[in-house]
Amino acid sequence: MRKRLYLLGVIVFFISGCASARHAIPPDLLGSASIFGMQDIRAFSGRPSDSFKKDFINLLEQEEREGFSFLDFKSSRTYYMLAISGGAANGAYGAGLLSGWSKSGTRPDFKIVTGISTGAIIAPFALLGSKYDDTLKELYTKRSTKDIARIHPSGHSLVSAQPLERLIEQYFDAALLKEIAVEYDKGRRLYVGTANLDAQRMVIWDMGKIAAIGGDNALALFRKIILASSSIPIAFPPVYFDVEVDGTTYDEMHVDGGIVKQVFFLYGVLQGFDKAAKEKGLDVSKVQYKIYIIRNGYAEPSWKEIPNKLSAIAARAVDTMVNAQSAGDIYELYAFTKLGRGDFNLAYIPVTHVSKAKEPFDPGEMQALFDLGFQEALRGYPWKKSPPGLGEAEKEGKSI
Repeated sequence: MRKRLYLLGVIVFFISGCASARHAIPPDLLGSASIFGMQDIRAFSGRPSDSFKKDFINLLEQEEREGFSFLDFKSSRTYYMLAISGGAANGAYGAGLLSGWSKSGTRPDFKIVTGISTGAIIAPFALLGSKYDDTLKELYTKRSTKDIARIHPSGHSLVSAQPLERLIEQYFDAALLKEIAVEYDKGRRLYVGTANLDAQRMVIWDMGKIAAIGGDNALALFRKIILASSSIPIAFPPVYFDVEVDGTTYDEMHVDGGIVKQVFFLYGVLQGFDKAAKEKGLDVSKVQYKIYIIRNGYAEPSWKEIPNKLSAIAARAVDTMVNAQSAGDIYELYAFTKLGRGDFNLAYIPVTHVSKAKEPFDPGEMQALFDLGFQEALRGYPWKKSPPGLGEAEKEGKSI
């Protein structure tokens, strides 16, 4: 799993190599850089994005044209949103949960789906719906470590990402891109997060817009973003994006978005949206949303006796840091829903599940996680209405 891949980083101190030449983009040009000439396809988390706000206003205007009036104070609408976390092989849990949710007959069509790391791989299929449940099952139960990575130490990573690249090329093809483009035209949105290591910021990519642009360049970029979001640093090599500003080409180094956030939404780039919508004559006071968060990992501390050896200590330390980061990201989303018009719903791997994985991507363990998520959702998952640790404030939601 993720922590085992991170363990490879223990030996990084014993690896030396020559750094390849780079032409990194200066910080003051980050916001104006384009890729393949594509504009307004991404935003930096934490910085308000005029293009993203404009896009959401266009969505409201599109719905008005289709018969729903935001000026009718008697009307209201609930949007369903899904945020899928990182978690490497633990993504099998989220894949199973989505499949069981479909089987139960209560899985909604999501207006917005976000994904990061392993969640970036799941997110496009989650947006497109239950017809891709078998694809998710295949991805997360029929693959092993050799299908994801190959040990190949170098000056910037410990494994080769070629197996993962081939897998992405196999499952994310031109036909899938066209399907996502169709949903984009309907007003549905798909976002994936990567980490710009130079800037120490998460980049949110509008994958639906990229799909709608179409063509070979768009497909290549789509795949590259999925790869970057899934590339655990130190273990996997970073992914470079060539960007252009005023005729000059620079490069950006991107890695797994999970080093910045384990799960995300768009509030950081939509600051000032309500005001902008009001200036357009659009009343959003009746717009509500239900946000569902799938945490592909644990969300509560679990006790485990750790052997007194370096590898075990390192594994447990990384595991603890990732879980703590995830908890912070979940609390942030919870606060966002409480400040707005949102309904919070959280699912995660229960602490009663004990991993029996014998390798980072163990098919047996992944099948067990898939089955666990599937059965929980099929029975009607008791969505948590607040993050763990809030004591009496935590209540379980209605079944899905």
